[in-house]
Amino acid sequence: MRLLLLALPLLAATPASAEVVSAGPNGFEVQEVVNLVVPQPSAYAAFGQVGQWWSKDHTYSGDAARMSLQLRPGGCFCEPLEGGGGIEHMRVTYLKPGEQIVMTGSLGPLLYEATAGVMSVTFERIAGGTRVTMNYRAAGFAKSDGDKMAPLVDQVLAEQMKRYRSFAASAPKPDTLTP
Repeated sequence: MRLLLLALPLLAATPASAEVVSAGPNGFEVQEVVNLVVPQPSAYAAFGQVGQWWSKDHTYSGDAARMSLQLRPGGCFCEPLEGGGGIEHMRVTYLKPGEQIVMTGSLGPLLYEATAGVMSVTFERIAGGTRVTMNYRAAGFAKSDGDKMAPLVDQVLAEQMKRYRSFAASAPKPDTLTP
């Protein structure tokens, strides 16, 4: 039992797995995987609190607290901007609560590259917690620079997943969250 207690912090500290799965001039796929020492419902709820863990350096407003993700079909992963403007980063197109979120949209500068993107986030129960796998596929690069963008997008999403992992480890349990 003591060995298990000593191993749990190591599991939480395990680096995120990041990988460019494939890349070509007109598209790419990246995958990020983190193992969390929290139950599936907690991992899912923490993911929905994107404004608490997303980096301000990868926002349009410079304020990650403005970011929100509505966990419902048609829900917006959005960021309001000063003066009444804003950006829809992605839209929830499929949702299986606690298990999978699928969103469509082009993140960051990909918006200006004439791309279409699909992000699938799965929450899988594993011994001692949850494995969260994020796959992001983007295609349609008008300038044929998808293969050049892939490592940059992979790096940004890997950073976000590391931040998410840290937040999820300390976030309140879903039954203590207020609606």
